[in-house]
Amino acid sequence: MLAAALVRARGEGEGALDAVAGVFPPAAPLADRLDPAVAVDVLVDFSGVGGFDRALQECLARRIPLVSGSTGLSPAQVDAAQRAATRIPVLLAANFSLGVALLRRLVASAAAALGPDFDVEICEVHHRAKVDAPSGTALALGHAVAAARGQNFDVVARFDRHDAPGPRVEGEIGFAVLRAGDVVGEHTVLLATEGERLELSHRVSDRTIFARGAVAAACWIVGRSPGWYDIADVLS
Repeated sequence: MLAAALVRARGEGEGALDAVAGVFPPAAPLADRLDPAVAVDVLVDFSGVGGFDRALQECLARRIPLVSGSTGLSPAQVDAAQRAATRIPVLLAANFSLGVALLRRLVASAAAALGPDFDVEICEVHHRAKVDAPSGTALALGHAVAAARGQNFDVVARFDRHDAPGPRVEGEIGFAVLRAGDVVGEHTVLLATEGERLELSHRVSDRTIFARGAVAAACWIVGRSPGWYDIADVLS
């Protein structure tokens, strides 16, 4: 049962309360903080960089799990979440699609099996209003490739070729970003070598898959021991 829906207090964001009014049933009142009298088993956060700290504080205060889909977090915020994971269960995911979770596994497996002879390029497409680039999902796929190959992601990731003309550097992981129209989300990992290429893709046509994935993660994490979890863990 949905216990409450947290939003920014009036004055902290124009129309913040009104923007979600009517979305939730009366049994799940809108509020800018959790009522101590309301029993909560898990907090699901999609508030973004601005609201993540507060969501984490609420979970620590109540000793309840945090499931968060906020992207673009600063290194300090990620560090705070990792430290919190020693006290509560924490699951952070850039994408709550179970299909994307499986894609990461497939990409890691392919990268490890094919080895450095195959170049890796990651292309993502999103709607024109998306702020961060590359997407959190694209970065997660890149990290999966780097980990599978025993590489340092920060060293091999290539986000822009405009300022570095010349042939492709062996072992690098390239990223391409497209923004147009109302595209919900598309990610393709290209692994190519002389004479052949493999493409692993995922496309979203309905945003409700993210809600379903978040609910699945929330149900899965309740009762878990403190620790750092990933959406791929839910597949098990």
